[in-house]
Parts: sequence; structure tokens; C-alpha cells
Amino acid sequence: MAEQTTSSIIIDAPPAAVMDVIADFEAYPAWAKGVQTVEVVDSGSGKRAKSVFFALDVSPIKDEYTLTYDWDGDRAVTWTLVEGKMLKALDGAYILEDLGDGSTEVTYRLALDVSIPLIGMLKRKGEKILIDTALKGLKKRVESL
Repeated sequence: MAEQTTSSIIIDAPPAAVMDVIADFEAYPAWAKGVQTVEVVDSGSGKRAKSVFFALDVSPIKDEYTLTYDWDGDRAVTWTLVEGKMLKALDGAYILEDLGDGSTEVTYRLALDVSIPLIGMLKRKGEKILIDTALKGLKKRVESL
């Protein structure tokens, strides 16, 4: 990933429980702010999807796009943009670290690029909003289950 934004959060659950929520794409509209529609395009060879379509509307980004995923057990998942309307790139990762006390540190890395000209500062702000919203939503969802 080129220029990227990174943030972390501690979730009071083991990595497997966190990754189960990350992998449950159909439930995203219930907890992931701005996610309107999610459809698994390619369910892959395991229990975790390989390719997923999203319709997103969270300022400053409104788009429909498809991501492809690469899973590393309950340790990490990375994704790359396959196609989007406004987005030219959306590369990201969730990195999970077992803290050994039943909790997990989740680090979210994101790099995005859009087809309309945006100054770097606005792009980073958009990434930061997406990351913070996603991490808070993920924490709330995992800890409520």
C-alpha cells in the first residue's frame, strides 16, 4: 500500500470472535455505518468470502465497488479494489493481535484513491473517518454478541 492511514482499537474478545464478525459480510449493513448493501460475489473455498460487492454512502465517499479478500486465519485479512465507480483504489487490512487476556488489538490500515481530484489532506481525512467509524462499529458489534 502506498500512502495509508492506520488506527487501532482494543476489543474485549478473542481474535476468532473478531474475525468472525469481520467475515460476516451480510451483517455489515446492521453495524457498519454507511454500508447500504453487501453481496458476496465469490464465496471462495472456505467459510470466508473471496470477493464482495458493497454499496457505501458515508461522507465523503458514496460508491458501489467490489473488493477481493485474502485471509490469514484469525490473524489478518487484506483486501484490494477490483472495481468501483468513484474509487480508483481501496486497499486495506485488519491485523489482529491476541493480547493473551481474552482481548484483541485490531489495527486497520487503509489507502484509497478516488477518480475525482482530492487534495491529500482531504483523502487522509476520508480514510480516517472510514477507519474510525469501522473500528468503533466493529468493537460495538463484537462486544454485543
